[in-house]
Amino acid sequence: MMRLTEQILAIAAEHPDGVALSAKKLLHLGNRAAVDQALSRLVGRKQLVRIGRGVYLRPVTTRFGTRAPSVEQAIAALATQRGEIIVSTAAAAANALGLTTQVPVRSVYLTSGRSRKIQLGMQMVELRHAPRWQFTLAGRPAGDVILALAWLGPAKGEAALKTLKRTLPPETFGDLVAAAPLLPTWLAQIIGKAAYL
Repeated sequence: MMRLTEQILAIAAEHPDGVALSAKKLLHLGNRAAVDQALSRLVGRKQLVRIGRGVYLRPVTTRFGTRAPSVEQAIAALATQRGEIIVSTAAAAANALGLTTQVPVRSVYLTSGRSRKIQLGMQMVELRHAPRWQFTLAGRPAGDVILALAWLGPAKGEAALKTLKRTLPPETFGDLVAAAPLLPTWLAQIIGKAAYL
C-alpha cells in the first residue's frame, strides 16, 4: 500500500503544470490532519509549493532542475481555487497601454479577496484588496483601460482616454462605454465625454 505522501504526489502528477491541488480534494485519502501533515512534509521536501492556505502547486521541472511555478500560474490557480478575481495592478495596466514608462518592480496584484503575501521560490507576490468596480471587465482589454484610468485619476485620466480612443479597437471602446454606469462618477464622466468626441 502506498504511503499518503506518495498517493498525493501521484495525484499531483496527473495534473498539468499550473493546476492547483487542494487539501480539501484529497480528503478521500485520509482525515484532514493526516492530509495536512503529508502536504506539509511535501512542501518541506520541495515536492510541492504552497501558494495559499490549503492550496498547492507542483514545482516546474525543466532540464535545468526544478523551480517554483510562474507567478502567472500561481495567481491563476489561486483565483480558481478561491473564487477570487485577481488582476495585475493599475500601474502595470497603464504601462501595458503605453500611458506610462514606469515599470512595476514588485509583483503586486489586485484581488477581490483579502490582502496578503505569498512566497513563490525567491519571489514575494503581494495581493492587495481593491474595490469591486476595479474588476469591471476583468481579463478584457477594456478592463485594463479601467484600471489604468483609475491609477491616473481624474486629473490625467481624461487626456489619457482621448489618446487611447485613437488606438483602441472600436469594440474595446464600446465595452468601456457600456460599463460606464458601473464605475465611479468621475470615471463615468470621463468615458462619457470621450464617447462624444
